[in-house]
Amino acid sequence: MLSREDFLSLNFVKKEDFTGSHKGMRFMLHQEPVEDEKKLKVYIWGEPFGFEATPDEEKRSALFEFSEEGLGEAIDWMNENYESIRKA
Repeated sequence: MLSREDFLSLNFVKKEDFTGSHKGMRFMLHQEPVEDEKKLKVYIWGEPFGFEATPDEEKRSALFEFSEEGLGEAIDWMNENYESIRKA
C-alpha cells in the first residue's frame, strides 16, 4: 500500500508533475486549475508504459483539494483502485 512517505511535498507538484509506480500501478500527481482554485489531479494506470504511451481509456483520474488532506484522500483513492488498475 502507498503511504504519505512515498510522496514528495505538494510544493514539488506546484512546479512539475510527480510520477511514480507501485507494484504494477503507475501514477501521476498534477496541479490542475479549476475555475479560481488549484486542485490535485491524480492519474493511475497499469504498467508497463508511461503516461504518454498509455491510451486515455486505460487511465483513471480524480480531483482532490490541493492540500495535505487532499493528498491523503488521493492516496486512499489510489490504494482502493490498486487491484483493479494493475490487472487491467
